[in-house]
Amino acid sequence: MIKTDYRPLYLQVIDKLRKDIAQYEEGRQLPSEFELAKQMGVSRATLREALRLLEDEGLLVRRHGVGTFVNARPLLTSGIEELSSVTDMIRQAGMEPGTIFLSDSVLEATAEDQVQFKESDLEQVFQVERLRTADGMPVVYCLDRVPNHLLANRSVHETRSLFQFLSDIGKTITYAVTYIEPIGYHETVSELLESDAGASLLLLNQTHYDQYDQPILYSQNYFRADKFKFHVLRRRNMS
Repeated sequence: MIKTDYRPLYLQVIDKLRKDIAQYEEGRQLPSEFELAKQMGVSRATLREALRLLEDEGLLVRRHGVGTFVNARPLLTSGIEELSSVTDMIRQAGMEPGTIFLSDSVLEATAEDQVQFKESDLEQVFQVERLRTADGMPVVYCLDRVPNHLLANRSVHETRSLFQFLSDIGKTITYAVTYIEPIGYHETVSELLESDAGASLLLLNQTHYDQYDQPILYSQNYFRADKFKFHVLRRRNMS
């Protein structure tokens, strides 16, 4: 028996493209819109709507003036509502976390640092710069700042989790306020992460608070968008 598909045409196109994409290698360029529309027997407007929705799903990436490509499938995924260290995120994905130490230094606190850490008399901050790896592949660039007086002359080992270090000195991180910013190619960070020129990054600016609601860690984490995928659980307010 032949079943007639009564769904909107763009949904039928999406199903066909999904099946094709599943067979393609990451980074493969799709035929032009004109060629795809001709192959499928649909208008370019219908095809564009299907491509737009598949791009929203993260299956495709369209580069203006270049073409449409099969997006890289993320190796790591995490709920953005879950406050986990980068080390834990990588380990939960079944991969081996690693660290490439870049630098650390004690810097004079700026006015922005004083506001960030809610300490008007803050004099110095400790900053550490590292690359985090998953099975040896660089996936996150981390720039972390902590009020230097919290360290009390204790040294932070270059490969140690800051979450664990702060917990060991009695400063348990209980929550964070996070701002997510998608960015394009970054001249320094993208090269360190070995990202392609056309690949994007996800910047998470996070202020972490301890059990006394005091900000104790400010992080700028640049995630490779082709390797990390974040999701969020949203609940409906039934009141």
